[in-house]
Amino acid sequence: MQFEPLSEEYVTKLAASDEVVMRHFVSYFGNLMGIKLRAKRLPPAAVDEIRQETFARVLSAVRKEGIRDGRKLGAFLNTTCNHVISEHFRQTGRYTPLEDAHFESTTDDVDAETKMLSRERQRQVHVVLDTLTERDRRLLKALFFDEMDKDVVCEEFGVDRGYLRVLLHRAKLAFRGRFRQ
Repeated sequence: MQFEPLSEEYVTKLAASDEVVMRHFVSYFGNLMGIKLRAKRLPPAAVDEIRQETFARVLSAVRKEGIRDGRKLGAFLNTTCNHVISEHFRQTGRYTPLEDAHFESTTDDVDAETKMLSRERQRQVHVVLDTLTERDRRLLKALFFDEMDKDVVCEEFGVDRGYLRVLLHRAKLAFRGRFRQ
């Protein structure tokens, strides 16, 4: 079926339930809504339900409220579809409250293990930092350990912000390469 321009006549025929216009309306906008809804990874049943509800609301509005400007019909349908999607997620997205046991503190064994792994990771980071060039080590320490302002680091290294970004990128690459070894 060839696409008709969305005009006042089109909307009038749509409000009057003209069979050809209704078929075109459902086919054209149904395909567009299907793309939009599948992108949200909704199950097929939810896609069909949202599409039908959107069509019902738009057709009701066209008949009752007298929407006449066909150029605005697509935007109106899209907005209506967004509202129906939001309602769907509100209804189906209810959360299940966590049990009280979930909030109980962890055991000392887990805390000890976590602390040990954290200390081991810190040791590995310091070993890798020691293998880097003096400039890379100072740069990474200044930005990540000392959390110095980038303008201050630029002044200390005698570079502008654009070149600092390049130096930081190179230092990170060197760190990653050595850390993976």
